[in-house]
Formats: sequence, structure tokens, C-alpha cells
Amino acid sequence: MTGPVVVVGDTLLDRDVEGVVNRLCPDSPVPVLDETEYVDRPGGAGLAAVFAAAQGAEVVLVTALADDAGGARLSALLAAAGVQVYALPLAGATPEKIRLRARGRVLLRHDRGGPPGEPGEPTEAMLRMIANASAVLVSDYGRGVARKSALRAALAATRAPVVWDPHPRGPAAVPGVHLATPNESEVRELVPALPGATRLATASRGAQGLRRRWRAGAVAVTLGGDGALLCHAGSTPLVVPSPATAEGDTCGAGDRFAATASLALARGALVSEAVQEAVAEASAYVAGGGVASVLPPPARPEVSAVAAPGGERVGVAAVASVLAQVRAAGGTVVATGGCFDLLHAGHVATLQAARKLGDCLIVCLNSDASVAGLKGPDRPVVPQGDRSRLLAALSCVDAVMIFDEPTPHAALTWLRPDIWVKGGDYATGAGDASALPEAEILRRWGGHTVVVPYLDGRSTTDMIAAARSGGQLSGACCEAARAPGDGPVGASAPDVERIR
Repeated sequence: MTGPVVVVGDTLLDRDVEGVVNRLCPDSPVPVLDETEYVDRPGGAGLAAVFAAAQGAEVVLVTALADDAGGARLSALLAAAGVQVYALPLAGATPEKIRLRARGRVLLRHDRGGPPGEPGEPTEAMLRMIANASAVLVSDYGRGVARKSALRAALAATRAPVVWDPHPRGPAAVPGVHLATPNESEVRELVPALPGATRLATASRGAQGLRRRWRAGAVAVTLGGDGALLCHAGSTPLVVPSPATAEGDTCGAGDRFAATASLALARGALVSEAVQEAVAEASAYVAGGGVASVLPPPARPEVSAVAAPGGERVGVAAVASVLAQVRAAGGTVVATGGCFDLLHAGHVATLQAARKLGDCLIVCLNSDASVAGLKGPDRPVVPQGDRSRLLAALSCVDAVMIFDEPTPHAALTWLRPDIWVKGGDYATGAGDASALPEAEILRRWGGHTVVVPYLDGRSTTDMIAAARSGGQLSGACCEAARAPGDGPVGASAPDVERIR
């Protein structure tokens, strides 16, 4: 592969809720599910991207994310899976699919998020990714990303093999795709079956009809546990049987099939070889336990919800409210980040300078776990609840969000700020914003990274050392021996490290 595998499509937030049923509801004859654990995962195109990344590929996901808690959760999940997210803005709420399960069986699926929101326009960086891909998978879930004209033009123009996983509510594949991968149900909706036709005849007729309609190189109709039927040039289809009959949770099997075929084509496989590999992988996936086998360990439900310290200005909901207001008015979103373990004058100077660059300032704050991972078990000195409360109390800060990862990359993917601010020193030349770790991420949506001058002589590490040695806490304590990493996360230049 010479470039990344690019997945384009709609991402949903899926949650599997596992519980036990041992009684009926007193006011209605329906079972009561007592929740015992749950698992969140990316769904739709996000799940296909996770599958591709799990097989060792460099994966870029071009999708749409909403400015809500669901969008923030998806950013974190995708980042943890090693997927690079290039996010279009999404009007409305994140689509969510919640499966209520007992003893491994689905009792009910609860969908929320409302009608599909309109995705924003792709950036030049997104279009370049499609042009330079080793393969492209369009994972369409009928919510609008695959309809964007600029994306469709880029898909039609790329030299990379394109796999199109369609949806009945979605658009037609762009002309010339290498492989389309509908399932039986989708084929019947897209190409009406003839009365009395056999299953294979219906699949073959539908596949040939879609191949001609979309001018596709080939169409593979997935047949569940029976494998797939591949139609390409010529009148005789190729039936690829499943290597073994497997019963189990088939959720995600179609995404696994399409992702595997895309990776095979990226490596130079023939379409027939890619389909055979995809059938084998999807079959093994179902036999191995389905989506549950590739997910992180389930989480226990919280006993009670605790209000975020700092009130309405701390947390994802607070940030989402600020983003909605500023973007509706056409304003500029500014963000910065760091540990802010002991809030001092240097921090305040940086925050005040950052706020002047736009219409709001969002602070991305490292959680206690994140700080401990970066700085050791004796940090932070001040817990995240107090740190967030202090930051939210500053007039220059509009909202604070806490993140658990070592870097703010997942938070930035969701926030998509217009400007990301770091503390540094222009005079030394070391504060080159384009060299900062976050600069590449900001370029995905056309954002900019800037450095603001620091207030000399302020160091959290030195203040903590002075306090522990019985010395006086001073704004200019310990000019010598400045430990790296106290500034906003990702700082690498020595001058940037001084602001912390």
C-alpha cells in the first residue's frame, strides 16, 4: 500500500446494553431489563474503519460529526482504535442505535438522534486523502455523506480501487467503482425481484442490474451464512460459499466484509480474490462472536450521575452549547489545552491572549488519569474537579472539557476549532506553530495553530518543588531546571515548555 485506506460515509454511535430479565413491568405486560453492563462503539462507516485499522492498515475516516456528546464520544472511540478522523460538521444530533440484550439475544433496538442532519462541505485536505488513497471504501448508511457532490467528484476521479457498500436510502454509486457490496435485502429494494425466482436467480439478476446501472466493475451480493455471489463481466456469476456455517451475532458482518475486500484490493488482489478473502473473514468474525469479540471490555453503568464541577461551563454539554451559539453567529472558535495543575499567572496570560483571537475560548483539560500517565503517580496535585472549576471561573474561558487520552487529538477532532493556541516565544524562533503536533490535525478542517508569547518565570513544576521543599511559591521561582511537559499537551519546543 502506498497510501492510507480511506473510508467515507456516515458514522453512528452504537451501544449494546446487556442486562437480566426476571420480572414484568407492573403497568404493562412487557419485560423489565435490569442493566448490568454496556459497550459503546462506532457504528456505520466508523465500524468499518475500526475493522480496517484492526488489520494493521493506516486508515482515514471521512465522516460527519455533530457538536454533541455523541460526537465527542465517537471521536474518542475512533482515536483509541487508531483511526484518523477527517470530520465534516453535522447539523442536528449524533445518530445512536441502542441494542437492549439479555443472555446474548437482542430484545429491542432503540434508535435516537432524529432525522438525518445535513453534513457540511468537505475540505481540500479530505479530497486530497481520497486522491492519494490506496483504496477507498464508501460505507453509506443513507444519512447524507455519500451525497456530497465534492466527495462524489473526488471518488469518481481517484485512481484507487473504490468499494461501495450501498444503502437503499442512499445515492447510487459513482460510475466506475471496482466493487459494490449490497446484501440480499438491499438488492431486492434496489432491483425488484421477478415472481417465483429462486434466491440465487434473484441475487444474480439484481447484481447484474446494479452493475449496469452504476457502471461498476463488479457487484458482490452478500448472502449471510451462505457466502456471496459475485457478478462481473460475463453472464456467469461466481458463487463464493462460506468456509463454514456459523450461527451468532451478525451485527457488523457486512462492514467486516466490505473492509476486508477494500484492504485486499489495496494490496493488489483481483476482485474475485478480494471477495473470497472477505467471505472467509466475515464468516470467521461471526463464528468468533461477532462485534462483541472486537470491542473493549464492557463498562458497568454508573450508580448515579454526578454534576460536573463548575456548573454549566464544564463538560461536553457545556462546550456543545458554546459551539452551537458561536457557529450559528458565524464566529471564530478558539481552543487551547493543558494540565493546569497549579493555575498561575503564566496560564492566565496565555488564556487571556487566546480569548482575544476569537469569539469563544474552549479549554481542553487533561484528566487526572491523563496527567498521571504523563507526569507520574504524584501528579496532579490538584484534582480535575477543582482544576476545571478554577478554569471555568476565569472570565476569558467560555467552557472546559476534560479528556482522558494522553493528547487532545480526539477532543480536537470533535471540537474542530478555527484556532488552536499554544504558549511559546516568538523571539527565539522555536515557537513555530506549523511544527506543533496539533498543526496537522487542524489542517484537516482548515484550522490554524498559533503560538502566543509566554510570561517568563512561571512554572508549575518549580512551584510544586518549592512547596515540597518548604520554599516560597513565587511567580518567578526556580529559573533553572525547567522540567518538560507542564504546558499544553503536545508542546515540544523548550520555549513552549515554560508555560505550564
